[in-house]
Amino acid sequence: MVREVIVACVGKPSAGKSSFLNAGNYPFTTIKPNQGVSYVPFDCPCKRYGKEDVCQPRYGRCINGKRFVPIQMLDVAGLVPGASEGQGLGNQFLDDLRTADALIHVVDVSGTTDAGGKETIGYDPINDIDWLTGEIHSKAFSLTDPSSWVYNNLHKKWGGIVRRHVATKSSVVDTLQVQFSGYGATAALVGRMMDRSGIKTPLESWDDETLHRIVDHFLLERFPTIVALNKIDLADAERNITKIMKKYDQNKLVLTSALAENFLRKMQAQGYLRYEEGTDIVETKEDLPDSDLKPLDEKLKNRIERVQDLVLYRYGSTGVQEVLQKTVQILGMIPVYPVKNIHNFTSGSGQNKGGAFKDCVLVWPGTTVREFAKMLHDEIDKYYLYAETVGNIRLAEDTVITEDCNIIAYRTAPGASSTNQEKT
Repeated sequence: MVREVIVACVGKPSAGKSSFLNAGNYPFTTIKPNQGVSYVPFDCPCKRYGKEDVCQPRYGRCINGKRFVPIQMLDVAGLVPGASEGQGLGNQFLDDLRTADALIHVVDVSGTTDAGGKETIGYDPINDIDWLTGEIHSKAFSLTDPSSWVYNNLHKKWGGIVRRHVATKSSVVDTLQVQFSGYGATAALVGRMMDRSGIKTPLESWDDETLHRIVDHFLLERFPTIVALNKIDLADAERNITKIMKKYDQNKLVLTSALAENFLRKMQAQGYLRYEEGTDIVETKEDLPDSDLKPLDEKLKNRIERVQDLVLYRYGSTGVQEVLQKTVQILGMIPVYPVKNIHNFTSGSGQNKGGAFKDCVLVWPGTTVREFAKMLHDEIDKYYLYAETVGNIRLAEDTVITEDCNIIAYRTAPGASSTNQEKT
């Protein structure tokens, strides 16, 4: 079974988290009380192979070669000062994060809301960026809180961990992966964590300070975060953006206006304009006089021009799609297109024959061809003969899937049911 990526969206009250979630490529669709679906854009191979007219995704959509692939989103509530001390929905907030692979932190970069989300003037949004990390780390490092996540659990068992490590002669990565497995840590993640930490001393000589460093680097790997600097069209935003860009990794910052995105989508749905998502392209009746677009009254015209001047022309887009793209990128997720026919890229026969590139599955970095077969269906793995990609090039079972080799057809022995073969 494919393990789907789960992204948690967090932010203090009034930062624009709800607007951001509703600015996904479809409105945020709730499938559980706090869980829904958003859509991440990728370049679809249908454009490369001239199949735009017959590209028919089962899930999401494809528009002129831009594929919108669903990902699971968590709307995590309870982010208020003191969450790590149980304030607000603190413990629930932190527990919800356990299932997340990455975080999107929506920050009010205009400084017009204080730490609790109340209206103010001149608040420094840098406090909010530091504060999220602080809340997670406070919970992780607490020695007095029995429900503390990482450090407390590691610290209280450390003597036994060291003895087993020495007795079994295990590697540091293997030893720590066992300890961090309850937090969703893989050996690859722990390996990256150790590389990040730069710690070379033997595990059996680590002191409390070293354990703190280990946990600190573990959290950075376990919860990669993209910061959506929202409300970029408000007065003080530009000054705050400059300060934030100087202090933090710019590769993890995205300038956004969720309200502008929602407004443009609404106007498009009502037939007033055509909007190319993720760009600054907006066309109205004035631009396309022969179109069936509705004419704008003066009020709507002024609102659209304001969005263009303060957001689109200044920053190139509303930033919403870029946030989702960067989040998937930092996880290294790869879109894979399983097909039945490697020549016309259809996914079955009979009623299922029509339509190319029906399926797109996001897989984790390092996934091999054979591992992906098992993810698709147990019978494909059980009756596996071989796999091939474009040009009838056969792929070794241990070939690691990359974006340069992500269109795959599986061939199975006669014992596999036709229904399950068509799932490829």
